Amino acid sequence: MKMDLLGQEPSEFLGPSKLASKLPGNKRKPFRRKQVKPPPVAPLSPPTHRYTMAAVAARAGAARAGFRRMFSVSAFAPPPPPAARPAAEPCNNLFVSGLNKRTTTDGLREAFSKFGQVTEARVITDRISGYSRGFGFVKYATVEEAGEGIKGMDGKFLDGWVIFAEYAKERQAQQPPQSAGTPSSGYQYSR
Repeated sequence: MKMDLLGQEPSEFLGPSKLASKLPGNKRKPFRRKQVKPPPVAPLSPPTHRYTMAAVAARAGAARAGFRRMFSVSAFAPPPPPAARPAAEPCNNLFVSGLNKRTTTDGLREAFSKFGQVTEARVITDRISGYSRGFGFVKYATVEEAGEGIKGMDGKFLDGWVIFAEYAKERQAQQPPQSAGTPSSGYQYSR
Protein backbone atom coordinates (compact mmCIF):
# COMPACT_ATOMS: atom_id res chain seq x y z
CA MET A 1 0.00 0.00 0.00
CA LYS A 2 1.29 3.42 -0.91
CA MET A 3 1.76 6.06 1.77
CA ASP A 4 2.32 9.81 1.35
CA LEU A 5 4.80 11.95 3.31
CA LEU A 6 2.62 11.99 6.42
CA GLY A 7 2.04 8.29 6.43
CA GLN A 8 -1.55 8.39 5.23
CA GLU A 9 -3.30 6.85 2.31
CA PRO A 10 -3.49 9.24 -0.66
CA SER A 11 -7.28 8.87 -0.96
CA GLU A 12 -7.87 10.70 2.32
CA PHE A 13 -8.21 14.47 1.77
CA LEU A 14 -6.88 16.88 4.36
CA GLY A 15 -7.75 20.54 4.33
CA PRO A 16 -4.99 23.18 4.60
CA SER A 17 -5.46 23.75 8.35
CA LYS A 18 -5.38 20.04 9.20
CA LEU A 19 -2.42 19.49 6.91
CA ALA A 20 -0.46 22.31 8.58
CA SER A 21 -1.20 20.96 12.06
CA LYS A 22 0.08 17.50 11.11
CA LEU A 23 3.44 18.71 9.79
CA PRO A 24 6.35 18.00 12.14
CA GLY A 25 7.51 21.00 14.19
CA ASN A 26 4.17 22.86 13.99
CA LYS A 27 2.79 23.37 17.48
CA ARG A 28 -0.17 25.52 16.43
CA LYS A 29 -3.60 24.17 17.30
CA PRO A 30 -6.39 24.35 14.73
CA PHE A 31 -8.97 27.14 15.22
CA ARG A 32 -12.09 26.07 17.03
CA ARG A 33 -15.10 28.25 17.61
CA LYS A 34 -16.17 28.68 21.22
CA GLN A 35 -19.70 27.77 22.11
CA VAL A 36 -21.57 30.78 23.51
CA LYS A 37 -24.36 29.98 25.92
CA PRO A 38 -27.36 32.31 26.09
CA PRO A 39 -27.85 34.11 29.41
CA PRO A 40 -30.23 32.39 31.79
CA VAL A 41 -33.81 33.64 31.72
CA ALA A 42 -35.45 34.42 35.03
CA PRO A 43 -38.78 32.66 35.49
CA LEU A 44 -41.83 34.91 35.27
CA SER A 45 -43.38 35.62 38.60
CA PRO A 46 -47.15 35.35 38.92
CA PRO A 47 -49.04 38.62 39.30
CA THR A 48 -49.29 39.78 42.88
CA HIS A 49 -52.36 40.95 44.75
CA ARG A 50 -51.83 44.61 43.78
CA TYR A 51 -53.02 43.95 40.22
CA THR A 52 -56.78 44.07 39.98
CA MET A 53 -58.84 42.85 37.08
CA ALA A 54 -59.86 46.44 36.26
CA ALA A 55 -56.24 47.56 36.08
CA VAL A 56 -55.34 44.65 33.81
CA ALA A 57 -58.33 45.39 31.56
CA ALA A 58 -57.41 49.09 31.39
CA ARG A 59 -53.83 48.26 30.41
CA ALA A 60 -55.03 45.83 27.73
CA GLY A 61 -57.38 48.48 26.30
CA ALA A 62 -54.56 51.03 26.20
CA ALA A 63 -52.33 48.50 24.45
CA ARG A 64 -54.99 47.82 21.82
CA ALA A 65 -55.43 51.55 21.22
CA GLY A 66 -51.67 51.92 20.90
CA PHE A 67 -51.48 49.13 18.31
CA ARG A 68 -54.41 50.63 16.44
CA ARG A 69 -52.66 53.99 16.40
CA MET A 70 -49.35 52.43 15.42
CA PHE A 71 -50.73 50.49 12.47
CA SER A 72 -53.17 53.09 11.20
CA VAL A 73 -52.41 55.49 8.38
CA SER A 74 -52.53 58.50 10.66
CA ALA A 75 -52.29 58.96 14.41
CA PHE A 76 -54.98 61.64 14.23
CA ALA A 77 -58.68 60.93 14.45
CA PRO A 78 -60.34 60.57 11.04
CA PRO A 79 -62.50 63.44 9.86
CA PRO A 80 -66.22 63.13 10.39
CA PRO A 81 -68.12 61.63 7.45
CA PRO A 82 -69.51 64.22 5.05
CA ALA A 83 -73.12 65.17 5.47
CA ALA A 84 -75.43 63.32 3.13
CA ARG A 85 -76.31 65.35 0.09
CA PRO A 86 -79.98 66.20 -0.11
CA ALA A 87 -81.76 64.14 -2.73
CA ALA A 88 -82.91 66.01 -5.78
CA GLU A 89 -86.62 66.48 -6.31
CA PRO A 90 -88.13 64.09 -8.86
CA CYS A 91 -88.08 65.59 -12.33
CA ASN A 92 -87.94 64.31 -15.89
CA ASN A 93 -84.22 65.09 -16.29
CA LEU A 94 -81.69 62.43 -15.16
CA PHE A 95 -78.00 62.79 -14.33
CA VAL A 96 -76.03 59.72 -15.45
CA SER A 97 -72.49 59.22 -14.11
CA GLY A 98 -69.82 56.53 -14.52
CA LEU A 99 -69.99 56.50 -18.31
CA ASN A 100 -67.27 54.90 -20.39
CA LYS A 101 -65.04 57.33 -22.32
CA ARG A 102 -66.26 55.75 -25.57
CA THR A 103 -69.99 56.09 -24.78
CA THR A 104 -71.81 58.24 -27.33
CA THR A 105 -75.02 60.24 -27.14
CA ASP A 106 -76.76 57.73 -29.41
CA GLY A 107 -75.66 54.82 -27.20
CA LEU A 108 -76.96 56.63 -24.10
CA ARG A 109 -80.29 57.38 -25.80
CA GLU A 110 -80.67 53.77 -26.95
CA ALA A 111 -79.95 52.35 -23.48
CA PHE A 112 -82.47 54.60 -21.71
CA SER A 113 -85.19 54.45 -24.38
CA LYS A 114 -86.18 50.97 -23.14
CA PHE A 115 -87.89 52.57 -20.12
CA GLY A 116 -89.82 55.40 -21.75
CA GLN A 117 -89.81 58.12 -24.40
CA VAL A 118 -86.45 59.94 -24.31
CA THR A 119 -86.84 63.51 -25.55
CA GLU A 120 -83.18 64.43 -25.17
CA ALA A 121 -79.92 62.62 -24.33
CA ARG A 122 -76.50 64.22 -24.11
CA VAL A 123 -73.05 62.92 -23.17
CA ILE A 124 -70.80 65.72 -21.94
CA THR A 125 -67.53 65.57 -23.89
CA ASP A 126 -64.08 67.00 -23.49
CA ARG A 127 -63.48 70.04 -25.70
CA ILE A 128 -60.06 68.92 -26.86
CA SER A 129 -60.20 65.12 -27.19
CA GLY A 130 -63.92 64.81 -27.93
CA TYR A 131 -64.23 61.79 -25.60
CA SER A 132 -66.85 61.54 -22.88
CA ARG A 133 -66.08 63.20 -19.55
CA GLY A 134 -67.83 60.33 -17.81
CA PHE A 135 -71.29 61.79 -17.31
CA GLY A 136 -74.34 62.88 -19.24
CA PHE A 137 -78.02 63.81 -19.05
CA VAL A 138 -81.19 62.04 -20.21
CA LYS A 139 -84.54 63.82 -20.40
CA TYR A 140 -87.79 61.83 -20.46
CA ALA A 141 -91.24 63.01 -21.49
CA THR A 142 -92.72 62.44 -17.99
CA VAL A 143 -91.49 62.14 -14.40
CA GLU A 144 -92.87 58.59 -14.13
CA GLU A 145 -90.79 57.45 -17.11
CA ALA A 146 -87.74 59.10 -15.53
CA GLY A 147 -88.35 57.08 -12.35
CA GLU A 148 -88.55 53.88 -14.41
CA GLY A 149 -85.28 54.86 -16.12
CA ILE A 150 -83.57 55.20 -12.74
CA LYS A 151 -84.91 51.85 -11.55
CA GLY A 152 -83.87 50.16 -14.77
CA MET A 153 -80.39 51.61 -15.30
CA ASP A 154 -78.98 52.63 -11.88
CA GLY A 155 -76.08 50.30 -11.09
CA LYS A 156 -76.24 48.51 -14.46
CA PHE A 157 -73.53 48.03 -17.09
CA LEU A 158 -73.30 50.26 -20.14
CA ASP A 159 -70.36 49.75 -22.54
CA GLY A 160 -68.61 47.64 -19.89
CA TRP A 161 -68.83 50.20 -17.08
CA VAL A 162 -71.26 50.42 -14.14
CA ILE A 163 -73.34 53.58 -14.46
CA PHE A 164 -75.39 55.47 -11.89
CA ALA A 165 -78.61 57.33 -12.68
CA GLU A 166 -80.31 59.87 -10.43
CA TYR A 167 -82.56 62.88 -10.73
CA ALA A 168 -80.67 65.91 -11.97
CA LYS A 169 -80.39 68.91 -9.68
CA GLU A 170 -81.18 72.40 -10.83
CA ARG A 171 -78.07 74.35 -11.64
CA GLN A 172 -77.58 77.28 -9.30
CA ALA A 173 -76.96 80.61 -10.96
CA GLN A 174 -73.28 81.49 -10.87
CA GLN A 175 -72.20 85.02 -10.17
CA PRO A 176 -69.93 86.50 -12.82
CA PRO A 177 -66.36 86.95 -11.55
CA GLN A 178 -65.53 90.47 -10.47
CA SER A 179 -62.49 91.77 -12.24
CA ALA A 180 -59.87 93.36 -10.03
CA GLY A 181 -56.66 94.30 -11.79
CA THR A 182 -56.35 93.92 -15.50
CA PRO A 183 -59.29 92.08 -17.06
CA SER A 184 -57.14 90.23 -19.61
CA SER A 185 -54.67 88.76 -17.13
CA GLY A 186 -56.98 86.09 -15.67
CA TYR A 187 -55.61 86.66 -12.16
CA GLN A 188 -57.50 88.35 -9.38
CA TYR A 189 -55.68 90.59 -6.94
CA SER A 190 -56.92 91.52 -3.50
CA ARG A 191 -55.74 94.74 -1.86
